[in-house]
Amino acid sequence: MALKKEPEKHANHERWLVSYADFITLLFAVFVVLYAMGQSDKKKVEEVMKSIQESFGMSNAGATAPKINVIASQQITVIPSLKPEMRTAPMERPQSGRGKTRAEEKDFRQIKAAIEAYLVRQGAKDKVSLEITRRGLIVSLKEIGFFASGQADIKPEAYELINIIAEAVTQYNNPLRLEGHTDNIPISTGQFPSNWELSTARATHALKYLMKNFDIEANKISATGYAEFRPLAGNETSEGRAKNRRVDLVMVSAEAERGEP
Repeated sequence: MALKKEPEKHANHERWLVSYADFITLLFAVFVVLYAMGQSDKKKVEEVMKSIQESFGMSNAGATAPKINVIASQQITVIPSLKPEMRTAPMERPQSGRGKTRAEEKDFRQIKAAIEAYLVRQGAKDKVSLEITRRGLIVSLKEIGFFASGQADIKPEAYELINIIAEAVTQYNNPLRLEGHTDNIPISTGQFPSNWELSTARATHALKYLMKNFDIEANKISATGYAEFRPLAGNETSEGRAKNRRVDLVMVSAEAERGEP
């Protein structure tokens, strides 16, 4: 006896709805997750950011962007913080610290770049110039930024900039030389009979401030005056004379120190 044939099933043309429904469900889940992420706890996010910044030594004070407080050198030692919140008046001299390393040419380049970057941010490039020579790193403090004409006292508004420079160079144990220079215009006052006295007094005032406020050993620092006899430029023009009126802070290299008496 012949078997009965089952009637043919009609093709289901609506199976695509299952896949479509799955797709819509997943898409809905994605938007829910995105919405949830957009509604995160802002307070917790700020706390996490603050914790990360503190871990990396970053300051978040004020409305400015955070700044890195250290620049790595040969042994990952801290050199200048380059922050504007610096001392602006003399304070008690810290205890002299030992065990500092000697800055080499690579360190000179790092210090020079860091100070120059700070000068650019502060709009003070006309007040300081820096140069690396066989003597070491030479930081020229120009009269226009640090001294009144014919005076040896440091301007009060110049302390912040001196502090920035001093914090950079005093992280190392290289000898420091303060060298005063003038232009060739004679001076004759009760306080300064000649440019010799003026140039020496400016260098000495800078030395005393550094000694009082920074960790410097007395046998590592000295001051001298050269009057108008070591000019950087000709004294025939006002621009040349302005370049010559300066106090050079010299961070002496090992090679130059060996040649000293």
